[in-house]
Amino acid sequence: MRTPKAIVVGAGIGGLTAAIALRRVGLEVEVHERAPEIRASGFGLSVMSNALSALDSLGIDLGLEKRGRTLDRYLVKDRRGRLVREFPFPEIVDRIGVPCVCIGRADLFAALRQEAEGIPVHLGRAAEGFEAGEDGVAVRFADGGTAEGDLLVGADGFNSAVRRQVAGPGEPSQDSGYIVWLGITDYSHPRFPEGSVIHFWGDGMRFGLVDIGHGRLYWWGTKNMSEETSADWSGGRAEILGAYSGWPDEVREAVRVTPESDILAVTSRDRPFLARWGEGPVTLLGDAAHPMLTSLGQGSAMAMEDAVVLARHVEREPDVHRALRGYEDARRERTRGIVASTRSVSDFEQSQGPLRRRLRDAYFRHMPHRKLVGTLEGALTFPGSFPEEEAQG
Repeated sequence: MRTPKAIVVGAGIGGLTAAIALRRVGLEVEVHERAPEIRASGFGLSVMSNALSALDSLGIDLGLEKRGRTLDRYLVKDRRGRLVREFPFPEIVDRIGVPCVCIGRADLFAALRQEAEGIPVHLGRAAEGFEAGEDGVAVRFADGGTAEGDLLVGADGFNSAVRRQVAGPGEPSQDSGYIVWLGITDYSHPRFPEGSVIHFWGDGMRFGLVDIGHGRLYWWGTKNMSEETSADWSGGRAEILGAYSGWPDEVREAVRVTPESDILAVTSRDRPFLARWGEGPVTLLGDAAHPMLTSLGQGSAMAMEDAVVLARHVEREPDVHRALRGYEDARRERTRGIVASTRSVSDFEQSQGPLRRRLRDAYFRHMPHRKLVGTLEGALTFPGSFPEEEAQG
């Protein structure tokens, strides 16, 4: 019997995880990436418990705890350093039995590339479109080449060429309303314990300190700003330090010790949720399917969950078209909820003006413990690939 072949477009977190997962269930896989080389931008992320649970369900262990740092403590403070709330991540993680790992993006990519060893990854291959039929799919690339397979996974990110053909041209994007500054640096501060994630909330501004292990810090800062202004921002470290004047020293120290060339400024966007992710032997995954803002730290986790659920459906259902629609049905409401929650949390946390700011802080300070645990635990729990798995879990 012939081994089915999957074409994965995009070698980001979602694309590489999909390739690994599909190979794990017996498919032949090849990956095509538009960039001439795979370069992990200089920032970090959290690989949440739900993502690691999903990978574990397929027997995939990336060894991330050795490459990054498990999250031991999660605090939210105001711009003066006063505690707003300690979030109960350790309690939830202990109950789930799977950690959250904070890690540099380059370290995560190194783990994925190691696990994907032997899978062909073709660089400099920008997808332009596809032709799909009952017997498979052919992908067209800008260099004139093509690739043929039994199924196509569009994991090519926010500006996905595969999504553009599925959803149609001119699809709108939605700006977050703020700029995001990012950096990774060697770091130590007496008010920043190891294993910590600490967020600081100000007036239309936030700042995050994240221990990613081995004496390194990932930090991010946000400031409300129009899309036009943030897209053209060309300031430097001095301007960022000025924006956080009067904030706690551990915040300003993170910016001070980061080489200016290592500081990134990006705009943050999502899209209206897309209900239909594919057709025939074609589907979408990760940011190509459901781009989201970063407030819940679930972007990479949702892509990893997608990859595992996709692989399990392809493994169980021999008809490719039915397998892909089954995968999409299994993921639609989960990802729709996370996208909406991320947008809502982002808007609330970026509150500007004294009344909204006080309301935000008071809401989180006084939220009942049980409600906060329930809200967080739902996101951190992998629901499984099939309804019966969710019921058993």
